[in-house]
Amino acid sequence: MSILILVFCFLVLVVLRVPIAWSIGVATVLTLLYSVDSIDALTTISQRVATGLDSFSLLAIPFFILAGHLMNSGGIAKRLIEFAKSLVGALPGGLGHVNIVAAMMFGAIAGSAGAAAAAIGSFMSERMEKEGYTKEFGVAVNVTSATTGLLIPPSNIFIIYSLASGGVSIGALFLAGYIPGILTGLILMGIALVWAKKKGFPTGKRSSLKHIIRTFLDALPSLLLLVIIIGGIVSGIFTATEASSIAVVYCLLLAFIYKELNFQKLKQVLIDSVGTISLVMLLIAMSIAMSWVMSYENIPQVVTNTLLSFSDNPFVVILSINLILLFVGVFMDMTPAVLIFTPIFLPVATELGIDPVHFGVIMILNLCIGLCTPPVGSVLFIGVGVANTSIQKVVKSLLPLFIGMLIALIFVILFPVLSLWLPELFGY
Repeated sequence: MSILILVFCFLVLVVLRVPIAWSIGVATVLTLLYSVDSIDALTTISQRVATGLDSFSLLAIPFFILAGHLMNSGGIAKRLIEFAKSLVGALPGGLGHVNIVAAMMFGAIAGSAGAAAAAIGSFMSERMEKEGYTKEFGVAVNVTSATTGLLIPPSNIFIIYSLASGGVSIGALFLAGYIPGILTGLILMGIALVWAKKKGFPTGKRSSLKHIIRTFLDALPSLLLLVIIIGGIVSGIFTATEASSIAVVYCLLLAFIYKELNFQKLKQVLIDSVGTISLVMLLIAMSIAMSWVMSYENIPQVVTNTLLSFSDNPFVVILSINLILLFVGVFMDMTPAVLIFTPIFLPVATELGIDPVHFGVIMILNLCIGLCTPPVGSVLFIGVGVANTSIQKVVKSLLPLFIGMLIALIFVILFPVLSLWLPELFGY
């Protein structure tokens, strides 16, 4: 009965357009009220919200968000775009490839698909249109490629998955995301190339070796951040939380060295960061309380038993989980989806012999697709807003790239080595 109350209340509130954090919180309280009296229920939920946020690992999230905002305002995107253009600008549909490569690099550094879509899109949208590309193609490429940064570390969502899973190694998750993230980007580039040839989009000039070296050196300080953060975590020099604070200091210094940030702009960056951090932490707090209530009511065990009784074929069960996650991703943002569904589906995955690290990559890539789909595709809305167009116009150009992301997901599901080879290589 409790699972029906939880699902029904949550869906009704979402349909009524209640903000997702409050939908989670209200549904959680009403579910617990079914089992215990009101004072105990409200006290317990309050305690779970407070103690859930009392975590050293969670400190990494606000720091990485601040680092992402600093990068967005610090001239980093512009330098990454110029470097990407020197590498792939001469391919058919060159600026489309530039967008994808730049989004992969920026998204990886910032750890945010939204930041990548906003930063790269604001530079590339008008530029692509001037050179003969359709606005819709530019938006579709920008939106889908921005999500690769959630797989290529450092990534806030992997930290959240680690929390929701009960302690899967953040270092292992970071390493596991590299190959799937790059694979997704390469598939998107392949589709963009075919689409560009079909539509007759222009090809840029081939860059000289001197120009490639110059743009690489210009972008090198930004790219070094990846080496410092991932290298430090993997080698055990510092934790993910300590790495996030180092990222903030590094990005701040870089922005001032590039002379793209002053104290007035810094004030606005801090205000914007606090707004984003508050929203994310509220979602996390409410989702942690919901996860506890689900555990208290034995909901994960019920779902596990139901799925395993539905079929003893591991392929059928994992397919069912992925279809559910694809559906969830269409209607729910990634952070609450990871926090709510990890405790439900991870026990099923481990029962089937799927490594928790591999399942984490599957889950994140699956939900990345939801970020590109209406009606709640946050990255899609950002991309459309930056380019000043509509979702209806973009859908046709988006479909081939959407299929490309599904192909990448199928590869990651069928070949665990894509996710597990690097973590195993480094001893995780």
